[in-house]
Amino acid sequence: MGVEAVMALLEGTPDTPACVVSLSGNQAVRLPLMECVQVTKEVTKAMNEKKFDEAMKLRGRSFMNNWEVYKLLAHVRPPVSKTGLHTVAVMNVGAPAAGMNAAVRSTVRIGLIQGNRVLVVHDGFEGLAKGQIEEAGWSYVGGWIGQGGSKLGTKRTLPKKNLEQISANITKFNIQGLVIIGGFEAYTGGLELMEGRKQFDELCIPFVVIPATVSNNVPGSDFSVGADTALNTICTTCDRIKQSAAGTKRRVFIIETMGGYCGYLATMAGLAAGADAAYIFEEPFTIRDLQANVEHLVQKMKTTVKRGLVLRNEKSNENYTTDFIFNLYSEEGKGIFDSRKNVLGHMQQGGSPTPFDRNFATKMGAKAMHWMTGKIKESYRNGRIFANTPDSGCVLGMRKRALVFQPVTELKDQTDFEHRIPKEQWWLKLRPILKILAKYEIDLDTSEHAHLEHISRKRSGEAPV
Repeated sequence: MGVEAVMALLEGTPDTPACVVSLSGNQAVRLPLMECVQVTKEVTKAMNEKKFDEAMKLRGRSFMNNWEVYKLLAHVRPPVSKTGLHTVAVMNVGAPAAGMNAAVRSTVRIGLIQGNRVLVVHDGFEGLAKGQIEEAGWSYVGGWIGQGGSKLGTKRTLPKKNLEQISANITKFNIQGLVIIGGFEAYTGGLELMEGRKQFDELCIPFVVIPATVSNNVPGSDFSVGADTALNTICTTCDRIKQSAAGTKRRVFIIETMGGYCGYLATMAGLAAGADAAYIFEEPFTIRDLQANVEHLVQKMKTTVKRGLVLRNEKSNENYTTDFIFNLYSEEGKGIFDSRKNVLGHMQQGGSPTPFDRNFATKMGAKAMHWMTGKIKESYRNGRIFANTPDSGCVLGMRKRALVFQPVTELKDQTDFEHRIPKEQWWLKLRPILKILAKYEIDLDTSEHAHLEHISRKRSGEAPV
């Protein structure tokens, strides 16, 4: 937002109206100041006149959506008599991520409110194959919203080897829809289920993938449940590690972060913690880059700030390992600064999910279940569910400002399966800012920037987030 504010000033002319810079999703937007003031006055007026519905609408569709989900989960109780509409199963797949339990909670409760029978599957696709399935009531997920990890149990096992057993259990438990909460394995598993439809008719049921992984590497979504909690943990740890050098002059810390081949955690934690460099797989680096970073730190030690922070994504380079970089910095910095290394490990998954992850997971779960109920009704033919269209297997992802359902088959072309990352990642555009703030001589790409928008146009967006 700070960068966008500077760009707004530099691009401004005497005729440019005053603007407010804010964030919408992960996009910086500029809004005319006077329009913002006018809407604020209208909200205040509506509140004073006790026209609360009008005040709500003025806050925008996103606010309205949050309020509706809150009311559903906080005040409503499930119907006393089950209408037995449909049977939907919920499962976790992949590595544990903070916020998975919040997503399960909202999915289960929204399903029950709609009159569905909701089943929970333990231990991912392996549990689905083995029949580790039980029915969940309203109180089953009580108190789950603040719990970290996965209460249902989660495994990285993919469904391909067990499609026959999975199909048998879908029939046995009369599962008519599947909500899969997980990371890249959940997405890959969804693709395998789509492939399996050719062989097993039982797999022709709607399913939706809710991205939940600390790595934030699921194609079709800018954000994943759990990534915010991981970032919080990394930033807190970096701050504490830097603090240890407060009484020790001239020290550089090399910290290894998680994420597989995806450099999201290293880049965003570097921005937040004020790192001097962040090495990632998506932006190849050479020995010359390492040398330039060392020389930059040597110059930095001559200033008042006598400590450095370098982040390295775990799979950024198979040869330039954390140990190699530590040894290089130690050797080149002799007599100028000393080096320390830290591999953060599984503590990055975090404990209790952050408020962002709790709310994001809750909204994703609610939206997924609403979609699921509609899709099951659509697919009901001749007394059974039969869904074999591409749009019956989707990833629910946050794209810029909207939550959208995208068929997994359409996302295949956007995926680098070897490295388990999307081919295009929005956060790579933020990397130059990291270097500028670390005082490197580098040009900022200003070809893409926010244009002045009007509030009315902003409110009529694609879908509320």
